[in-house]
Amino acid sequence: MKGKLGITETVFRDAHQSLLATRMKTEDMLPIAAKMDEAGYHSLEMWGGATFDACLRFLNEDPWARLRSIRKEVKKTKLQMLLRGQNLLGYKHYADDVVSEFVKKSIYNGIDIIRIFDALNDIRNLETAVKVTNQEGGHAQCAISYTISPIHNLDYYVKKAREMEEIGAHSICIKDMSGILTPYVAFDLVKKLKAAVKIPIQLHTHYSSGIASMTYLKAIEAGVDVVDTAISPLALGTSQPPTEPLVAALKDTPYDTNINLELLSNIADYFRPLRDKYLNEGLIDPKVLGVDANTLIYQVPGGMLSNLISQLKQQNKLDKFEEVLAEVPKVREDLGYPPLVTPMSQMVGTQAVFNVIIGERYKMVPKEVKDYVAGLYGETTIPIKQEIKQKIVGDRQVITGRPADLIKPQLEILKAEIKEYLEQEEDVLSYALFPQVAMNFFKERWSEKYKIESTLYNEKEKTHPV
Repeated sequence: MKGKLGITETVFRDAHQSLLATRMKTEDMLPIAAKMDEAGYHSLEMWGGATFDACLRFLNEDPWARLRSIRKEVKKTKLQMLLRGQNLLGYKHYADDVVSEFVKKSIYNGIDIIRIFDALNDIRNLETAVKVTNQEGGHAQCAISYTISPIHNLDYYVKKAREMEEIGAHSICIKDMSGILTPYVAFDLVKKLKAAVKIPIQLHTHYSSGIASMTYLKAIEAGVDVVDTAISPLALGTSQPPTEPLVAALKDTPYDTNINLELLSNIADYFRPLRDKYLNEGLIDPKVLGVDANTLIYQVPGGMLSNLISQLKQQNKLDKFEEVLAEVPKVREDLGYPPLVTPMSQMVGTQAVFNVIIGERYKMVPKEVKDYVAGLYGETTIPIKQEIKQKIVGDRQVITGRPADLIKPQLEILKAEIKEYLEQEEDVLSYALFPQVAMNFFKERWSEKYKIESTLYNEKEKTHPV
């Protein structure tokens, strides 16, 4: 029996993406997957986000094979993924035919719920993915990228939720990527959303600032339907709140999850030695396991803070850290208050570093920031001031339409480019997202297959010489 509150377990995706840079291998997931299927979760988040890139780039794994192998083990619980709207799992916009095919193949290979978000909350960038998810019989969950600014108030989020419901969302997720949603704001936000839309509301946050479990409790009291948690060995820090304490806290209350605590304890026992292994191998940096209150002070995600430090170290300018932190909100305001989520957090942070180190604002501007100001990522929260536009893109024409409308169909061209390495239809999508990385993976796969075939042939020759 399902409980009053649903739990999405993130250990197979966001938990390890947040703590160990998405390096958990499929072989570490499969032994426990069937047991997790018995626990009574609302869903298991196990695909999308950075998993696709990490599989191909670092683990020499086919992400599609991961999805299929987990689907074989998980027969009852819904499998969930994270998709960046028109960006899919990459960092730029793709043509509608690529987005459509990617969604179709994701559902065909075993995904039930697709959480679809856009870094700018531009609803136009969600439409194609939502439409195809619905056509294919999947659950389209639209996610609001939560942030704080003079523009991002409760009314703004209610308006976005209504628009998401109108385009066909089956549920809405409040995506608090920075861990800055405070408990009483969460209560008010969930109450307003529940009154404004008829579809379920889910809440996703990170423990970075130390307030996430409190935020969940207030959201639950306000009527949130589902929350994201991580099994305790891979919870806390930059990951999600731990699953077991929340399940225990809600037991025998009107919000009881009906998840088996004993089974959760067994699942935690499985992941505990893995966590120790990741720590010993240096995959988990102990720094990401603590609380960083700066997240609340600067409204900057923990990952963005560490990225700024890394950039300044490379330039031997770590003494400029406080100056860069002060520059971040100024750049964000100049750029129309984008939410600080991938890829916007990287753009704003890098621009702030350039402004401070060079000593002149917008003298050097990365290509991505120029494209953003030119409208290639979508509509900004508020219009960018003319003088900032002039500094960044000069007289370049700024587009106001949906960026993907400018992109011609790509699928057939991509298929032709990799036809000699094509082993499954999904390969063309891997190549579309990460051309160089996927090509390296295909060549390695071909090489391994050739070695195996050569060995088998030689063995056959020895046994049955011609």
